[in-house]
Amino acid sequence: MRCFTVLGPSQTGKSTVVDKLGSLEGTPRKSNSPYGLNLTEFSFLNEAWCALDAPGGSEALAHVQNALLASDACILCVSPAPEEAVLAAPYLRIIEASGTPCILFVNGMDQPKGRLRDVIAALQDYASHTLLLRQIPIREGDKIVGSCDLISERAWRYREGQTSSLIAIPDSVAEREHEARAALLEHLSEFDDWLLEELIEDREPPSDALYDISSRVLRENRMIPVLIGAASHGNGMMRLMKALRHEAPDVGALRERLAAAADNVDAGKLKAVGFHAYHRQNVGKTVLVRALSDGLKQGASLGGSGLGAVQDPANGKAGTPFQPSAGDVFAAVKSDHLAVPSLLTADAAIAPPDWTEPPTPMLERILVPGSERDETKLSETLAKLSEVDRGLKVMQEESTGAQLVCAQGPLHLRDLCRQLADVFHIAATERAPNPIYRETISKPAEVHYRHRKQTGGAGQFADVKLSIRPNGRGEGFRFNETVKGGVVPRNYIPAVENGARDAMDKGPLGFQVIDVAVTLSDGQHHAVDSSEHAFRTASKMGVRQALSDGAAVLMQPVFRGEIHVPSVYSGSLVQIVSALKGQVLGFDRDETAKGWDIFRALIPGGALDELARALRSATQGIGYFSKSFDHFEELYGKEADAIVKAHGTARAEH
Repeated sequence: MRCFTVLGPSQTGKSTVVDKLGSLEGTPRKSNSPYGLNLTEFSFLNEAWCALDAPGGSEALAHVQNALLASDACILCVSPAPEEAVLAAPYLRIIEASGTPCILFVNGMDQPKGRLRDVIAALQDYASHTLLLRQIPIREGDKIVGSCDLISERAWRYREGQTSSLIAIPDSVAEREHEARAALLEHLSEFDDWLLEELIEDREPPSDALYDISSRVLRENRMIPVLIGAASHGNGMMRLMKALRHEAPDVGALRERLAAAADNVDAGKLKAVGFHAYHRQNVGKTVLVRALSDGLKQGASLGGSGLGAVQDPANGKAGTPFQPSAGDVFAAVKSDHLAVPSLLTADAAIAPPDWTEPPTPMLERILVPGSERDETKLSETLAKLSEVDRGLKVMQEESTGAQLVCAQGPLHLRDLCRQLADVFHIAATERAPNPIYRETISKPAEVHYRHRKQTGGAGQFADVKLSIRPNGRGEGFRFNETVKGGVVPRNYIPAVENGARDAMDKGPLGFQVIDVAVTLSDGQHHAVDSSEHAFRTASKMGVRQALSDGAAVLMQPVFRGEIHVPSVYSGSLVQIVSALKGQVLGFDRDETAKGWDIFRALIPGGALDELARALRSATQGIGYFSKSFDHFEELYGKEADAIVKAHGTARAEH
């Protein structure tokens, strides 16, 4: 079986392309995967094919990456509008990083929105590979009625619901065809000495030889050929499918490519690749696997353990006999040990290449279960879901221990909540996480505190004189003592330090206190009633009192952000960052992706949610950012007062 992925921005007709390709000869068989990828199996010229329909939108890029891991080739669907070329930038970036041979298909040519050469030029801004035009459109007025193949120099007229009819090349496109063909041959000659010599000698190379060269160039991933059509009318589908059949590599090439990307793992040991998984009611985890060699069946060793039930993914019925051959895609049930995505040998699951790492999640939310009995179940379920969705990160909120999920965006989060409800019967609501604020003092203070408590038997007595002062930013908590004469016995001084640290947990504003130095200068003790507990209590209460006298200041977290955007959007980021009271640090070209910039800035922690929203709006959902904590800084005025009122004072009262 040959396998390819159809990917691209939303609204570019990917699913229609899959449906039309699958219906060229007979009726396709679709999978019942409820989330993420859709799988379609079909036959073309007596060969078995599998198409992976990857969802559009930047929030689903993890599914796209996983699908490419199992694909011999891919079809990138794009719009015929030049101004929408930027929407294909994330997909071109992933395709080139993965090394997957690609055919670019300009869909929707029945409603052209610009000149084809302008579309290709705009797309080339985001592709390191040369985009090689293989067809040109035939126009009658403003309408495209057919295409001309630049290798065979044959023209085809589109027919609604039927295969195109062969026609003579119209005079109106002859000059353009000659020009485009010359450019095609010139680019191909860069990879073939024979063709270069033919062109130098001004000899016309035969079409068969050109097709062979084109096939080799695609299999070697040297260029990206461009075909055109309109899938909704079936236009260009036969030519696209024939290009896949004749030019795309087979599963053996995929196995070699994956082995090379995984630190030169022995290709002969790679048995399969796990690329998608989902959970079903009463079934559990189902993993979609592509076999890279023969011999896999139920009970066979794969990934270090026995393979569970093996099913035809387009059938999905338990008990149906199915033994995959090399290249086949199958569904593995009761094989929870299979990680997704992963490269699988008989004895181990190997981590996938670095290019499969999805963008850093930008949306952080707390999920609150509808009932207390679901709290433990929610934690366990989120752990399961994060194992099969690398775009999802799950952790615990620092202050409350609640379940904090980091999703790619609002659509990703909505899909997560739907899975929780539909599959695991967990109703959960979302809320924003508690902000991470701190406080410190702005001036020194001194306190003399005596702790005295008399109960039946021995009492409690401790007397301490303490001074506190602000520390430098990032210096944290420090404790010193200058006690003389043994007024505070040495064995009680660690208790004094521990009490001071206890007081740092919550200051007068209600937040953890940072960057404060405490010094013990004097005190008294009682031979019978003094104890470590008494001195720890005296120190804690004394430092709390001193903090109240030290002019508490609210501290907000500041993160260092790296914002990844196509270069065309870089200029708008200055205004966005400034509006969020951030600090622009500069930007550089992204050396790993053509046409992209990395924009660096310092962003207040409270503005990260708004940054994600503004970035999605300004970049049509393409831009994303990663962040790392940098420092805390003071926050004053009405904004600080509002934060303390909303999040701090209530905490301080508890």
